[in-house]
Amino acid sequence: MSSAAYPYMPLTDLAVIDITGADAAAFLHGQLTHDVTGLAPGHARLSGYCTAKGRLLATLVFWHDNSGGEPRIRALVPDDVADALIKRLSMFVLRAKVKLQRSAAAVGGAMVGAGNAAPEGTLADEAAALPASPASWAIANTPSATWIAAPSAPGAAARWWVVVEDPALLSPFASHNADDWRVQDISVGLPWIRNATQDLFIPQTLNLDLIDGLSFTKGCYPGQEVVARSHYRGVVKRRTAYGTIAQPGDLAIDHLVGTDTYDARQPDNPCGRIINAAQASNGAVHVLMEVQLADLGQADFRAEGPQGPAISVQPLPYEIVVER
Repeated sequence: MSSAAYPYMPLTDLAVIDITGADAAAFLHGQLTHDVTGLAPGHARLSGYCTAKGRLLATLVFWHDNSGGEPRIRALVPDDVADALIKRLSMFVLRAKVKLQRSAAAVGGAMVGAGNAAPEGTLADEAAALPASPASWAIANTPSATWIAAPSAPGAAARWWVVVEDPALLSPFASHNADDWRVQDISVGLPWIRNATQDLFIPQTLNLDLIDGLSFTKGCYPGQEVVARSHYRGVVKRRTAYGTIAQPGDLAIDHLVGTDTYDARQPDNPCGRIINAAQASNGAVHVLMEVQLADLGQADFRAEGPQGPAISVQPLPYEIVVER
């Protein structure tokens, strides 16, 4: 059965990081682009982690979870950057009472409602009890899992990240493809930094300021001065756009992330990069791509080369603001 007919799938490309200890919240608050200490229980939050030059090394979704009896923050992060992120953050712990480690928890994706079949096994009743139209980033805790409401397209089924301590609980999901989930991440403009795109983009280029992944009032964090300067001086010239490739041909989709995009009208130099990519069940490839604001509505975007497959820009559910 395809993921389109059975929209519950393992998200093996996501890992869970645990940040525990009495100083966990204060420590992470001084590292991420968004407010950690002010996040209310029952909610998750999108954020980024930058170099001192303001370039993103990771995007992540974090939430407070003290169910183990001590202060703990958990974070969803792409698997291919998780270990490097732990190593990097650990360099700055110093005397703080903080421990960072990769969790053994597993992550699945559930598209609940709109006539979709419920998953088999232990999670079935829990999925049926979830809100039909949750606010993005809301958390529901059930006996077997933590459910985090992911952004969904208007009118689409609710999407939930499902975090379980026992990976066996996701075994009913195992035979289902996660591409539909990634396509929906792309269609709602949710960017993930992968290994191939680390240290390339400032948060505003990935639209983090437009989707509540960035705070300009929370205080200092690595790269904060660069990020704030770009904002207050209105010098953000590149943003993230959503595009589709209707005829990908023999495009190497697995290796598309981080590759250059081109404008066929000006073929001599690249005009941006692919940030995320996934192939839908109809064969079309969906991408998030870095674009120059001046190119939107004008450029003839292409993948791989100036004569490569055409990329058609699609609307995002939020407005790409042209800064002053």
